[in-house]
Amino acid sequence: MKIYNSLTRRKEAFEPLEKGKVKMYACGITVSGEAHIGHAFQALIYDVFRKFFEKQGYEVSYARNYTDVDDKIIARSKETGIPADKYAAMMIEKIDREMARAEIDEPTLWLKATENIGNIISFIQELIDKGHAYAAENGDVYFDVDSFPAYGALSGRSKEDMLDGVRVENDSAKKNAYDFTLWKSAKEGEIQWDSPWGKGRPGWHIECSAMNRAAFGDQIDLHGGGRDLIFPHHENEIAQSEALTGKRFAKYWTHNGLIKVNGQKMSKSLGNSLLLSDLLDEYSPDAIKFALLSTNYRGDLNITDTLFSEAEEHLARFYYLILKAEETFPNESGRAAEIDKKFDEAMSDDFNTALALSDLFGYFKEVARLTAEGNPRARQITNQIKETYALLGIFKKPAAEYLAKYAKSAEIPEEVRAVAEERQQARREKNWAKSDELREKLKELGYAVKDQKDGFELSKL
Repeated sequence: MKIYNSLTRRKEAFEPLEKGKVKMYACGITVSGEAHIGHAFQALIYDVFRKFFEKQGYEVSYARNYTDVDDKIIARSKETGIPADKYAAMMIEKIDREMARAEIDEPTLWLKATENIGNIISFIQELIDKGHAYAAENGDVYFDVDSFPAYGALSGRSKEDMLDGVRVENDSAKKNAYDFTLWKSAKEGEIQWDSPWGKGRPGWHIECSAMNRAAFGDQIDLHGGGRDLIFPHHENEIAQSEALTGKRFAKYWTHNGLIKVNGQKMSKSLGNSLLLSDLLDEYSPDAIKFALLSTNYRGDLNITDTLFSEAEEHLARFYYLILKAEETFPNESGRAAEIDKKFDEAMSDDFNTALALSDLFGYFKEVARLTAEGNPRARQITNQIKETYALLGIFKKPAAEYLAKYAKSAEIPEEVRAVAEERQQARREKNWAKSDELREKLKELGYAVKDQKDGFELSKL
């Protein structure tokens, strides 16, 4: 099994720190607003990672965090008049509900910044004691970047580049402009905790290092997050953790790509954020997952106007063929082990879900042919597909249930479907005369047929 390591910039054979066990952590959501499709993308990716590790026989401990105190949450608290802790709790409950609707499983362990204040304070104090951090007179505490020579290894940035890549506050209390905040002194009306340096709250970066150490010890196998977190967030995590322990913090660093909407970066300022709740009101969880996993996780995903509707159409076709195979061969319980083997090969090459999903088109083309021929191997293939691809969160529903709820073409009469399937078979056999004859028959029945790369689409005239 190979994983692309962002730190070394190459694929590496996966070898856990402890045989048979995997400790993995993925940065979660800052709960200043509702969950959008980017949050779902990242959560889905690492849910798939966890499940594939488990399929390979590993015992997986998987943690995600909620950042439930930061500047954005405090700003939303002031706007809404809801205390910051209550606002964060309200948003977490809402986000959890939408992730459950999307059928994305929870991690082994949830971590929250506000539940780890003691761990965070202890971590900062140890950094100060070791000479890697310093407290300013105003009560802020900073990490001394110059005390950690390896700083920049993950992002490949020099200190000069760092000043261009991140907002640097004009703070005379810092030794250097690129030093970053570990503890922020309290401002009037803000949520705050007591500390050795006065009342205040954690900086953003320190929480993940402190929570990781509390949950897993000094080292983990895999750390994940979006590519936008490489700098400064993950760079700072490495500096804090490794300066404190003297050990390599995470053996493998993995980063998923970003979401674009019709070619533009998704952002609140552009007004093109896609809320997960809105998408779930229109599309099935299967379709959303199919769309998100149809590209390599490290690449950016461009969401076009038709991305999810096309995914739903493909799945309706697939579920229809599953239903036909199940109805035609109701007692066939066999499997097609080669499908599972090919899936494992794709996923073992840096979790290549795009390749695994592309294989489905060929499998279902074979299912359609075998069903038409009366060959029970069609059911063996669909049995295996349902078993294997459940890891990606698809094909877990009964086919009839999915078609009734989500397939826009579900109400097309069986007689019409049968003619369309017969025409599809004629096309496979290159019997163009019969294909044309059956197209005309479909017209007489009131339906148009549109040929697609791996099937067809029916619509009323």
